[in-house]
Amino acid sequence: MRTKVFIVDDHFMVIEGIKTMLQDQEGIDMMGHAYNAEACLTYLQHHQPDVILMDINLGGMSGIDLCKLVVEKYASVRIIGLSSYNQLSFISKMLSSGAMGYVLKNATRQEILAAIETVLQGKQYLSMEASEMIKNNTADERPVLTRREAEVLKLIADGLTNAEMATQLFVSPTTIDTHRKHLLEKFNARNTAILIRRAIDLHFV
Repeated sequence: MRTKVFIVDDHFMVIEGIKTMLQDQEGIDMMGHAYNAEACLTYLQHHQPDVILMDINLGGMSGIDLCKLVVEKYASVRIIGLSSYNQLSFISKMLSSGAMGYVLKNATRQEILAAIETVLQGKQYLSMEASEMIKNNTADERPVLTRREAEVLKLIADGLTNAEMATQLFVSPTTIDTHRKHLLEKFNARNTAILIRRAIDLHFV
């Protein structure tokens, strides 16, 4: 069975480069490309590729937000994040949005093919650089917290409710809720359990 591949990137040269690498590859059908999220979503209403190579930095809606939308609407489509950035924050956000892979734009033909084959098997593929970045998870990737955010994080870890924290810190529950949302964003966490686990891993609590 041939694999249908679609590209979403706002740079013509990147699209042409990938197409040149893959268009004559046995078992690969290049279905086309989109320069932005809107064009991609329009295309997916009528066609469904097996794999999308998706740039993270698109004009308008980001690739991170687009990835989340596509995964929610078209569960069978596998997405590989495509980026020039080898930073933990970008890698984590793309994977959290549902991408099955992450490769850099300097990837070779062999690496892109390996990524496509791996995600089609339902497994995660990370470029060597991305994998090393996640393993190292160096201190400079730690989120920067305000003094009040650090206080709220400790109280969350202690199991206090928003109302209890508000009373202890002499602020409104709405303010606590705002701090909690900022913490979830900074730690790239979907819920409080993940937030606490990542805060512990990074030695915040």
